[in-house]
Amino acid sequence: MESSRDILGAQREWQGRAVLLMDLDAFFASVEQLDHPQWRGKPVIVGGQAGKRGVVSTCSYEARAFGVRSAMPSSTAARLCPQAVWVEPHFKRYRELSAAVMGILYDESPLLEQVSIDEAFLDVTPGRFVRESPVAIAARIQQRVSQLGITCSIGVASGKSVAKIASDLDKPRGLTVVYPGSEQAFLAPMEVRAMPGIGKQSALKLQALGIRTLGDLAAAQPAQLKGVFGVNAAAFVHRAAGIDERPLVTESEVKSISNERTFTRDLTSRAEIEAAIDYLGCMVGRRLRKQGLAGHTVTLKLRYSDLSSRTAQHSIGSQVDDESVFIPVAKQLLGQVWRPGDSVRLVGIGIGGFHEKDQQMELFGDGSAEELPAGNPALVSAADKVRDRFGDGKLVFGRQLKLTVETTANPNRDASS
Repeated sequence: MESSRDILGAQREWQGRAVLLMDLDAFFASVEQLDHPQWRGKPVIVGGQAGKRGVVSTCSYEARAFGVRSAMPSSTAARLCPQAVWVEPHFKRYRELSAAVMGILYDESPLLEQVSIDEAFLDVTPGRFVRESPVAIAARIQQRVSQLGITCSIGVASGKSVAKIASDLDKPRGLTVVYPGSEQAFLAPMEVRAMPGIGKQSALKLQALGIRTLGDLAAAQPAQLKGVFGVNAAAFVHRAAGIDERPLVTESEVKSISNERTFTRDLTSRAEIEAAIDYLGCMVGRRLRKQGLAGHTVTLKLRYSDLSSRTAQHSIGSQVDDESVFIPVAKQLLGQVWRPGDSVRLVGIGIGGFHEKDQQMELFGDGSAEELPAGNPALVSAADKVRDRFGDGKLVFGRQLKLTVETTANPNRDASS
């Protein structure tokens, strides 16, 4: 049975806007337990193996009881829960079940914003598309999802931020309802970290200002918070008071294509890091062309042995999808985020700016587009045709063979956002 909380409004008729946030409980691990009944009730960890510098993608609630969490290094998880069942991700299966769940949501309302493979907002405001109570709709969604063999938690509120917080309040299989007008009372006693977008460092800065709860934040002056949130200070004050009128984004568009990899041993030389950039850049270029995308913003990301990360970006003067053009730009960015002696455990490269007007931002030399290396569209096109017909591994360029350090197998690190 799903548990439920009805915040300050049991049996009330819903008045005004209604948004629910559906979050699948421990999704990847739950799918593995569904497909392997012998693992039910046991701690299951989905992710890269501890011996290969992997990270935990998702873990079951049985594993969480031992302190295991998503994004935790696999080596730490293995120490906390040595008896866990370790599973490599099966993304095709996860996408299959995710699509079935999104179909259930679409049955209730066409106003859906899918946030990730296991999370989505749904506008269930009574009116044109919805005739029933938002609470009844949420309960029906939970029931139908459970018939697939997995579970979800749902928060129902008047806006996105409160619905998200409510969905996290009572897991797994929770249904938390915050009626219009009760948002501020619901949020006020919570720690500021409960608000999406407030991380550890922001919370420490707020604490230094005497702001510990969302009630404190709602009472603060936006000008006081510029050093914490910048131009978003007023928005965070409003959300802490339960005011969030952001619409659902029902047609998400791809903003960037990126690939990143964690390595089985740290990269310590520039040659090794550049080889990783070559390797990942070729993958990004191939994916750009497959999706018919070209962008002008190049991003390089490095994560170090202490788990800190640095990124650098550069916008070039034209839209590109050819790795022979953007890889040299990424290598130039390396000087901003790496110094000899730094040990690197993860490298990532991304291309964005697909739909923005071409622009030029000076960073290297005089910043002119002519400084970019010339691509070879005919060669790239011919190579892609060979790969389409015979597979990606049948044709590689020399730059793809330079990387000698093994990477962890984690397809979830390839992202379109």
